[in-house]
Amino acid sequence: MIQQLEASSGPSHWEALKSEIKEAAFSLGIDDIGFTTADPFLSLKAILLDRREKGYESGFEEPDIEKRVEPKLTLEQAASIISIAVAYPAKMENPPKSEPGMRRGILARSAWGQDYHTVLREAMAKLEAFIRERVPNVRIESMVDTGVLSDRAVAERAGIGFSGKNCAIISPKWGSWIYLGEMITNIPFAPDKPVTEDCGDCTKCLDACPTGALVGPGQLNAQRCISFLTQTKGFLEEEFMVKIGNRLYGCDTCQVVCPKNKGRSWNHRPELQPDPETVKPLLLPLLDISNREFKERFGSSAAAWRGKKPIQRNAVIALGNFKDATAIPKLAEVLRNDPRPVLRGTAAWALSRIGSTEALDAIIQAEERESDPEVLERLKRAREKLEKAAIGEEAE
Repeated sequence: MIQQLEASSGPSHWEALKSEIKEAAFSLGIDDIGFTTADPFLSLKAILLDRREKGYESGFEEPDIEKRVEPKLTLEQAASIISIAVAYPAKMENPPKSEPGMRRGILARSAWGQDYHTVLREAMAKLEAFIRERVPNVRIESMVDTGVLSDRAVAERAGIGFSGKNCAIISPKWGSWIYLGEMITNIPFAPDKPVTEDCGDCTKCLDACPTGALVGPGQLNAQRCISFLTQTKGFLEEEFMVKIGNRLYGCDTCQVVCPKNKGRSWNHRPELQPDPETVKPLLLPLLDISNREFKERFGSSAAAWRGKKPIQRNAVIALGNFKDATAIPKLAEVLRNDPRPVLRGTAAWALSRIGSTEALDAIIQAEERESDPEVLERLKRAREKLEKAAIGEEAE
């Protein structure tokens, strides 16, 4: 197929098409677009192997490293890759306040508005149709986030931005508030030049990471990353629960503190604008939400992909971190009635973090009827913590 394309059109034709694509990109729903070769990502392979050896992977990645670094394993006739970026908002207008008795959680900005997978796929579908109209026999493979290639490695090589110390692609124009996707094609587009800008001496993201997940410039231990932890479904250790704060999905800390993002928020795409009550929801009602209600409320958000269980567990964690005594009755109810061990065990921790004799009574009663070993262990820890606190209060 490459031979057929080249036989019918020379380099000047592809350069003209590339210019035409760039001019049309914004109208197709794309904020930035870059082109690179389909050569293997050789330097990335060593990085990925090192991450695997150190146990830094999240487990959500494509497991076959060869596929991640060799585009031709996805499209045998690959000649170039088109990288696209769509900018999203970083600020919310009139966010609802979190107040005593009405505490709220927060979704990361990547989960604001419509699911970015859908937004990017629609943009790439329009781009693909645009190209096919001009090159009917073109071969194209598009991917977003869950594809085999590294979105960031492609974007960096295609000139969208540079790879920051926080592991995000930072665009000179858009900052790091961008979603990324790519399209492998057999059209031999000339590559764009990578961005030469970098982070310089700045280490604000490394210094601000709540759990120390950024173990070095451009090095992330995903197993400690709050963004990853909020998407897991099991028990979390106390170290991480305290650091999660009121985050229900994702974490933006390393991007919020980045000087390259100062004053940058993008409001030009209505489908990505947040609904304040959805992205900063009241916590207590989340504990009673049905599967149907969850789907209706959060189904169009990127935060919905793991279902309601992680978000409900994170809501329990957030209530504990707020230390708001008005949450004790609901957390005690979770201890009594919730069929899920993870929710019961997490509620025990939350109650111990809030404190009070009411919390201690709920935990003692739960111990009498609990049968799950992990929950029993967490109830024991919670009881001992509260009993120790009670003894301290009596001594005073």
